[in-house]
Amino acid sequence: MSGGFRSRSRGSDKPAPKKQVKRREEQFRPVPGIDAARQTAYDTLRRVSSDDAYANLTLPGLLKQRRITERDAAFATELTYGTLRVSGVLDAVIAECSSRPLSDIAPEVLDALRLGAYQLLYTRVEDHAAVDTSVRLVEAAGMEHAKGFTNGILRTITRSPDLLEKLTPADPIAAAAFQTAHPTWIAESFFQVLPADELLPALEADSERPKVHLVARPGEISAEELALSVGGDEGQYSPYAVYLDGGDPGQLEPVRDRLAGVQDEGSQLIARAVVEAPVADDQGRWLDLAAGPGGKAALMGSLARIDGAHIDAVEISEHRAELIRKSVVGLPVTIHVADGRDPGLEPGFDRVLLDAPCSGLGALRRRPEARWRKTDAALASLNVLQFELLRSALSLVKPGGVVVYSTCSPDVRETRGVVDRAVRELGAVEEDAHALVPGMSDTGEELSVQMWPHRHGTDAMFFAVLRRG
Repeated sequence: MSGGFRSRSRGSDKPAPKKQVKRREEQFRPVPGIDAARQTAYDTLRRVSSDDAYANLTLPGLLKQRRITERDAAFATELTYGTLRVSGVLDAVIAECSSRPLSDIAPEVLDALRLGAYQLLYTRVEDHAAVDTSVRLVEAAGMEHAKGFTNGILRTITRSPDLLEKLTPADPIAAAAFQTAHPTWIAESFFQVLPADELLPALEADSERPKVHLVARPGEISAEELALSVGGDEGQYSPYAVYLDGGDPGQLEPVRDRLAGVQDEGSQLIARAVVEAPVADDQGRWLDLAAGPGGKAALMGSLARIDGAHIDAVEISEHRAELIRKSVVGLPVTIHVADGRDPGLEPGFDRVLLDAPCSGLGALRRRPEARWRKTDAALASLNVLQFELLRSALSLVKPGGVVVYSTCSPDVRETRGVVDRAVRELGAVEEDAHALVPGMSDTGEELSVQMWPHRHGTDAMFFAVLRRG
């Protein structure tokens, strides 16, 4: 069993160079006794663990490269996203069944254990299939000496049907977090802004695979036309939204032809709110102050083209600025690679969007591994940045203009905390934002709007409307 643990001198848990990752893809060979779906799920888990990769980018590429389709692709997707989503719970289970700490288990073995444990605890896969294939994955990874260790851990799980119940904390918030596979601090964050009886539904919605939301580009195609062409349903709140149950939206003809894009309905509503907010004597100078990766800039740009307006889009990262360029081709958008806290632009903008960098707690359902990568401590530095950017936005907007501050997070420190401080310290005047999302109810008792997956089917987007004092 000791062979299942890694030596302190090992280098296997270091991120693999990109060229090495590419070489592994090119040399892919099916392993006898392991189906392609499980092998691909395992390979994706390894990339996420060792290379800090994103599963939603890695898995589709592997499925395409290995020509895995239909039921096998669906199985690989379920195994990958499911394992990543509940990995914190799986680690607790594995730790309970192991005589050694997780930190001493070789990463190749730990990922195989997670994949096997997920199948045993959360799917209808037969026990022997989950155990046997996980042991084979360990062997194929060059860890033959860990086969017995892997088999022993997984067999212990099969003999412990009440293991999850045993590990559930007594504290109600911690219990809700464990039952829905969230770190406790995230559950506590949600609990601060939700009624007690909504905490569990909110956390459960975070663990459900979301529908695909498309945005029909204004002036190019209507939501009705888009829905008919792709077999989707028109959105409930945004006049540009279309819902799809699944599939690869990048393969849709309207998306390939830039008539439509992929964008959460909540994000669409925020971009629309910037354009719809009342502004006296709008001269058509609009600003997106933290514009990457460009979804809101593209929607605002489409509306600006109709209104004869122009957008300056600021992004500090050259990589993300390039993503914006690809999103706004043909639109009246000028991109500036600059720090939004001091972008060097002439003040006097009519409309400013600050979609501030944030924790992303409102979009956890879209990146299954994200909840276990984020930390509560990281919010402190984000709060400093958010306030400094909002200070800049208020200095760049003209008197009578509007600033829309938004985050993809419901955490009060990133939402009301920043807005209230701007009102208190910068003299900003907050206005009622609810009128800018007509038809959407239950968006909070403050002047700002807070959306939720379990209430509205959107990401947990927040926005507030501010004017210079």
